[in-house]
Amino acid sequence: MESRSARASAVGEAAAGTVDLDLLFRRYERELNALAFRRLRDREAAADAVQEGFERFLRWTRRRDGGKEAVNPRSLLWAIVGNLTLDLLRRQGRSAIRPLAESDLDVADPAPSALHTLEAREQYAIVKATLDALSPRQRRALLMNRLEGRTHAEISARLGVSKSMVSKYIMGALELCLLKLDALRR
Repeated sequence: MESRSARASAVGEAAAGTVDLDLLFRRYERELNALAFRRLRDREAAADAVQEGFERFLRWTRRRDGGKEAVNPRSLLWAIVGNLTLDLLRRQGRSAIRPLAESDLDVADPAPSALHTLEAREQYAIVKATLDALSPRQRRALLMNRLEGRTHAEISARLGVSKSMVSKYIMGALELCLLKLDALRR
């Protein structure tokens, strides 16, 4: 159970726009994993939902541009992870019921516009440079998770580190990539 002073500190940090994602992850990761696991009954899917929840929380705090309203990070993270697990459960239920219709396959113009192509190239260059700047273990953990689809347990065994270290590697790498991409948009 979290103390009132720790919770007040986290709310104050969020209101001041100085969210420490690593601190929030250490504080809330276990309880968020428990929430996600209760709903999904799959440890790896729960860990992925929590990770995605922290990513979305980070994006949301970056978009706020230092808004002055007080935010309770714990409540927001609970809401995000809760919604992600519900969405996942809905998708799993719907995918078995509704097959693709022929109309789902119609596409007006499959070629991207010149502007979209330019933006994609810029984003690629930034992400590549950011990945090149990561430590070898951090980069490997992220690529194994996102490109190879490996679970945190598999990455942990392969790199010889704990699952929580794998989560820290991945979250740190994603946070850095998001920061660099956000700078491009401004």
